[in-house]
Amino acid sequence: MVRLKTDIWVSAYLARLSQSGIFSHVAHKGNAEAGAVAVKLATMDGKASLFLRRYNDDFELEWIRERDAAPEPEIDTYLAKQRSFDRDLWVVEVEDPKGRHLLDEDGLA
Repeated sequence: MVRLKTDIWVSAYLARLSQSGIFSHVAHKGNAEAGAVAVKLATMDGKASLFLRRYNDDFELEWIRERDAAPEPEIDTYLAKQRSFDRDLWVVEVEDPKGRHLLDEDGLA
């Protein structure tokens, strides 16, 4: 299966979030062609969750919740560490008090 370039996927994701009234931005740009993507979901109460895209046992991409409702500075520290050894990593920050991220919708894996 052909995969979208990461920069195109991120642009489409940001547009989908915006259409749903959810604020988001790119906190760190990675490799435009094939960088991994991390999504930080801040619920505006000092907590955040972290989602990473990984291959499952059937070699299909899926989103997993790496961290759930952790203090936001803890998520930021984790992401800084990840970026220190993976410069290709994209970090998208989503801010929504309702906890919406849209990653569970069709077409976002």
